[in-house]
Amino acid sequence: MQFLVTGYDDNDEGAMERRLSVRDAHMKLVESMKSEGKHLFAAALLDENEKMIGSVLIVDFPTREDLDLWLKIEPYVVGDVWRRIEVKPCKVPPMFMKG
Repeated sequence: MQFLVTGYDDNDEGAMERRLSVRDAHMKLVESMKSEGKHLFAAALLDENEKMIGSVLIVDFPTREDLDLWLKIEPYVVGDVWRRIEVKPCKVPPMFMKG
């Protein structure tokens, strides 16, 4: 099942520092998940000054419970970067998937 995950950073003074401190670990996990077919698409959310303020991801997990297990190890969650997370089921059309 595919899910749209939107993680919003806090806007406190240390938000960018927390994001950058775990970004490498986040990107390594994304690469691993992509090779497993679990991570389909992603983008950083930006404010009007092009500062990163969150992330949007489309992921593929068998169940919501499996997605929740991933969130427990996601560096942006563990590292206190994403302060609010929204998860919605979604479906990526075949024309956007690799064939």
